[in-house]
Amino acid sequence: MSQTPIRTKIDFEKPGIQWGTLNIPFSYNLSGWSQLQIPISTIANGEGPTVLLMAGNHGDEYPGQIAIMKLMKSLNLDEISGRIIFIPAINIPAAKAATRLSPLDGKNLNRCFPGNADGTVTDIMAHYLTHEIFPRVDVVIDLHTGGRGVYFYPCAHMHLVDDLEQRRRMAQATQAYNTDFSFLYADIAGKGLLPVEAENMGKTVVTTEMGGGEVTNAAVHRLSQEGLHNVLVHLKVLQGEEQSRSDLGLPPTRWIQALDAEDYIFAPESGLFESFVDVGADVASGQPLGALYFLERPDREPTIIQANSAGIAIAHRGPTLTSQGDILFCLAHDVESDILKTFA
Repeated sequence: MSQTPIRTKIDFEKPGIQWGTLNIPFSYNLSGWSQLQIPISTIANGEGPTVLLMAGNHGDEYPGQIAIMKLMKSLNLDEISGRIIFIPAINIPAAKAATRLSPLDGKNLNRCFPGNADGTVTDIMAHYLTHEIFPRVDVVIDLHTGGRGVYFYPCAHMHLVDDLEQRRRMAQATQAYNTDFSFLYADIAGKGLLPVEAENMGKTVVTTEMGGGEVTNAAVHRLSQEGLHNVLVHLKVLQGEEQSRSDLGLPPTRWIQALDAEDYIFAPESGLFESFVDVGADVASGQPLGALYFLERPDREPTIIQANSAGIAIAHRGPTLTSQGDILFCLAHDVESDILKTFA
């Protein structure tokens, strides 16, 4: 196996606070000796879990990036029991370009695992996470939104892993985000997913979908930041009193799932999409969810998109302009009680 070309001055075993960069050789300007630099910091004190905290896996998903940048500057060493590794924009070229994919090689970091040390910059970063970072940590927190393409009802989510103890840890950490919904999702878009790589190593993996689109309102920023703080307290890497939804005067989290390919509804043709329902709404089987209109054929009747089952509209298309094959809706369903019992 090839060694990583990434170099850093960060010592992952060193106590205290460190700031640095992950440096990937990459000739993308006039200099042949240039490198891509990805900011990273660590804070470590005493005994406790090691948590990897990252965002910007997809560049156009910003609430998590802001939450991590604020958190990494606000923590004091004496608040920590263990270690946190902060990477606020793991795909910084995409973050700067406001794109989902890296503009340097056109690849989706979230689909490049386990990576390749001899590949493009995105492959190299996936390889580094797989072989250098994941083995050092107990918990992987990867913060997402729907980006510019999809709007989610803000939620924490996870995969339904087979290992019951790992599942319990993940469910309890997911629920500590205190979102209205906790969402179990399926991997319907191919292989190579970052959380799956970490899950296969036995890590506790927590991810989010904090809204989406160009605009992020203050409520989503607050939820992203306060939820993240509460999860770190729950994990006992950060001192403080964990808050439950009951403590906040809120009803219990509603666990939902979209584990079947039929739960994901795609555009049958291109057009302008109008949503009839908001995310978070309960819908009936056969209920019209939206319509596609046709700029070049305004005489045509719109194509009506219907729910193929009863459920909760957890996400829908973000931009109005829609291409054939774009996701229009994700319909989730309440998690069955026998699964919920495995979370306790």
